[in-house]
Amino acid sequence: PTELEDLENHYDAFQKLGCEIYSVSCDTEFVHKAWHDHSERIAKITYPMVADPTHALARDFEVLIESAGLAERGTFIINPEGKIVAYEVNAGNVGRNADELLRKVQACQFVHAHGDEVCPAKWQPGAETLKPSLDLVGAL
Repeated sequence: PTELEDLENHYDAFQKLGCEIYSVSCDTEFVHKAWHDHSERIAKITYPMVADPTHALARDFEVLIESAGLAERGTFIINPEGKIVAYEVNAGNVGRNADELLRKVQACQFVHAHGDEVCPAKWQPGAETLKPSLDLVGAL
């Protein structure tokens, strides 16, 4: 599936976590409407598709490719206080994975609730976490 379709297939899981998804592109809302009306895959999308034709968001999130008027593929996880707690920026020809994004959101939410614990590599909900201490220094 396309990235947007992959996110749609996981949208319920994100919403169950209290998370909203916004797709943002440098296209206009008219391009989004035409795309939605003529693509079966995009017609399925139920989360907001945001138009950024002035490149304000792309510039603010530092993903704008000025010379092309396009944006790199950026994914940003923003906590309830409005702070970016995780982000990933891929070149335009490298796709993203909604399963991994969902895992990252779960880890960010866990750390937000349990700030004194660390989610190690490949952490999944329910798995063991680490408590930072001097005992861990050099042990990992």
